[in-house]
This record gives sequence, C-alpha cells and structure tokens, in this order.
Amino acid sequence: MAKPVDRKTEVLVLNQIAQVGLKRMPAERYSIVTEAKSPEVVLVRSQELHGMAFGANLKAVGRAGAGVNNIPVAELSKLGVPVFNAPGANANAVKELVVAGMLIAARNLVPALEFVKGLDPAAADLHKQVEKGKAKFAGVELPGHTLGVIGLGKIGSLVADAGIRMGMQVLGCDPEITVDAAWSLPSQVRRAGSVEEVLKTSHFVTLHVPLGAKTRNLIGPKNLELMRQGAILLNFSRDGVVDDEAVVKALRSHRLKCYVTDFPSGALVGEPGVVALPHLGASTREAEDNCAVMVVDQVRAYVEDGTIRNAVNFPDVEIARESPFRLAIANSNVPNMLARISQSLGDRGINIHNMLNKSRGDMAYTLVDADSVVPADALDELRGIEGVLSVRYLPASDDGAA
Repeated sequence: MAKPVDRKTEVLVLNQIAQVGLKRMPAERYSIVTEAKSPEVVLVRSQELHGMAFGANLKAVGRAGAGVNNIPVAELSKLGVPVFNAPGANANAVKELVVAGMLIAARNLVPALEFVKGLDPAAADLHKQVEKGKAKFAGVELPGHTLGVIGLGKIGSLVADAGIRMGMQVLGCDPEITVDAAWSLPSQVRRAGSVEEVLKTSHFVTLHVPLGAKTRNLIGPKNLELMRQGAILLNFSRDGVVDDEAVVKALRSHRLKCYVTDFPSGALVGEPGVVALPHLGASTREAEDNCAVMVVDQVRAYVEDGTIRNAVNFPDVEIARESPFRLAIANSNVPNMLARISQSLGDRGINIHNMLNKSRGDMAYTLVDADSVVPADALDELRGIEGVLSVRYLPASDDGAA
C-alpha cells in the first residue's frame, strides 16, 4: 500500500462498526469521526443513506454487511464512487439462524413455548397438563425431507451443505450462480431448472437472493399455490423478496404450515404460523467483526492503492505496483476511453509503465502506473475528458505528489 501522508483521510462512521475493524485504519493516516460535512469515506451498517448529500471529497462508501439497499448505489456510481460490501463475512451467522429456523418450525417450538408460558405454575396437575398438551405440538425430523435453496451464493451454499449433513435431500436453484459459488457447492445438491420446480418439490424452502427488480416479490400469490401442502418457507434474505400479504393468505388456507422470517412487518406480527425475528441474521459478535475487518481492508486498499475488491458497482481491479506514480480513473463504459486517456498522458511525455482496465455494466475503471510524476494540469486534463467520472493520483510517497 502507499506510504502514509501528512493529511489524514476523514472517515465518517455511521452505526456501530466493530473496533477490530476500525483499528485497522492507522491513526497517522485516518481520522475516524461520527460527524462530518464532507467526509472522504463513509462506513455504514444499516443507516439510510438515500437523500444524504455527498460532498466532492467522497472517495468510497463501505457497508459492513452484504446488502446495500440502504445506499444510493446508482447515484454514487455517477459520482465515480465505489460502494464496498462484505459478502460472505456474515455467512456462517445467517446459516446457523436458518438451521435454527428450520428446527423451530419443524418441531413447533413457538406454539409449544407459548403453551408452557400459559400454564399455572401452582396447578396441582401441572405435569398432567403438560403430558396432555404436548400432543398438539408433535413435529417432524429433518432427515429425508427435501430442502429447497433459492440463491446459491456463500450463504445458500452453506445452508445447502448443512441440510445435507442433517440427512436432507437438497434442491438448489440460482440462474445467476458464479463460477466460484458453483465450485463451493456440495456435489450432492440437485440443480433445479426454476424457482417453480423448487417450490413444487420441497418441504422446506429457504431464500438467499439479493433484493432487486427481478427478485422483488419473488414469492407471491401465484407461485405460493405451487408449494406442497404444509410446506415451510424461510426468508433470511431481504425484506421485499416475499409478498407478506400473500404469505398470510397461504398460512390461513394451510397451504403453508409456517413462515420463518428475519423481517417483521405489520402484516406478519401476531399472525399464527409466523415466526418473525428482529433482523438477527448477522447479529453475532463474530459476524460483526468479520464484516468490519473485511470492508475496512477493502476501503483501505482502494484509498491507498486504487485496488477494488467487492465493490457492488465497480469491477474488481488489482495490479501490483511497478511504479510510485499511480492513477485511478473511474469512467463511463464507452468506446475509445482508453485511447483518450493514453493519448492525454502521451502528449505530455508521461510514459505508461503498466495499465489495467475492466468494466462492469455501465462502469469502467482503470489503474495506470506511470514512469514519472503526473502534474496537476495533466490530472485536470484527464478529468475534463467526457465520460471520466473521477481521477485520483496515488503516488507512493509525498515525493511524487503533484
């Protein structure tokens, strides 16, 4: 990474970010604050950033978690600002909660607990009441039942593996599965061709997809009717992936036996058959530490070296430094951009030692290692190229500063 400089990078921390992560930002280089008018970095967990005014100094936003629904990603992309997250850092915590949810539903633990809470502790026939009442809460064991997993990223793969280890048949569906995710998927997982196939076949269905245009109300009135009578649906994915009103109707008609979710809503609270938890998926000490460490390391790598790993709106770009004079350029993904950047530098006698450009959708990002100092007027010229969103000069020491 680049050597420290005199001026500190101001980091605005919203919500509680684990100290084990924040301590990875050296005090001689970073100033961590809880209030700032124009920070260079914003670190956030759940606080809503839609509507927040972003200053011209902003370099990066880091989300200590996986989902970024609370962050205006499209707006930040137009400013040339990457949004980093921590995919997989909380995966084990969510997996364990999903397994707990399956057991809670399978063994009817919530109504059983309510039954016991309603008993009179002073009753002479307490034990008889217990023995008589327990018949209403007989459940099922997991082995031999089919677990449908919709979304086979890091969390979905771990849930699938856990199901297999508990003796379940596992059916998975993810039309956009990555190569890395496919490699990590247990070989015993049967691939389904569609969400509908998973719903028709499975006794338990668990959702692990991001919330977007394609997945909003992914589970709704029409495909709920496809589920097996008495099936159990689990949503530890995102609020909005399931149509809550449709789920309530499916529960009342006994199409669904139970809906276990991490996202309570007005339609769900107090409804029989609903087990609603207060968004506990990543609420473990270990997950919070993992997320903080991961996102801080990614933000530091970007601020200091221009490296991009796990940005939701930028491509992954990383090259070893072969020169002390580095440029990081974010631009719209349009033709002839590399040629214009190269020509601008070449016209000023600045030789390109190494260059790497990648694109992702409408966004492109270029790292350039030059053989000499890049002066301020050269940076201004690059910023003036149509389609260039941001230009950052990252000399490895103050000696190369423009």
